[in-house]
Order: sequence, then C-alpha cells, then structure tokens
Amino acid sequence: MTWREVVGAVLATTGTALIAVAGLGLLRLPDTYNRINAVTKAATLGVVGVLLGVMIIKPSVTAVGLLTPAIILQLLTTPFGSYAVGRAAHRSSSPLAPITHHDELHRPVPAYRTAPSHDQHGPGASAASIR
Repeated sequence: MTWREVVGAVLATTGTALIAVAGLGLLRLPDTYNRINAVTKAATLGVVGVLLGVMIIKPSVTAVGLLTPAIILQLLTTPFGSYAVGRAAHRSSSPLAPITHHDELHRPVPAYRTAPSHDQHGPGASAASIR
C-alpha cells in the first residue's frame, strides 16, 4: 500500500465513523436542538472526510473537479440548513431537554406582523400638529 492509499483509507474510515456517530446522536440525544448539533457537526465532517479520502485515493482531474465543489458546498450550506431547522424548531415551541437550564432565545415571537400604528404624525395628521 502506498501512503496515498493509507491516508485516503484513514480519512474515508474516519468520515464513515463520524457519520455513524451522527446517526447514534440522532437516536440517543434528548432533544431536537442537541440532535441538530450532533448531526450537523459529525455528518458534515464525515462527508468531507469521505470525499477527501476518495480524492486522495483516486486523484484525477475529474475527481478534483467534482469533489472540491462538493466539499465546499457541504461546508457552506450545512450550517445554514441546521440553523434554519433549529430556528423552526424553536419557533414551533419544540421542548428543551430537562437538563437545559436557560433558553437564551426565549421571548415572545409574533405570529404575524401588525400594521404600523398611525400616531399623531402618521397619515392624516395636519401640518399644524407636526410642527
């Protein structure tokens, strides 16, 4: 075995193990927010590890051209996707785990936006009342 095959195999195996840990975290962690955290971090690093391993084992222009954008997109889009899922879970009042002591995002969120109020300087106010 060459050093490329060893390094590629180690990266691919580590990536596969991280994906398995993400699946285990999805099953074992107590609430939605912990599950999102585990899956996002472990699966992102796992997919990147597998793709890097494949790129090192079989280096070619095609592999680099296909896998490099896939790695970049994985690293850029997964955090935003997990943020959106977490925000949706919070807005839908997904319960926190009992061990969570403080919810930093807890504040009333309006279900819809109300029309702006028309105070004394709003539409219909006279020029005398504005001065």
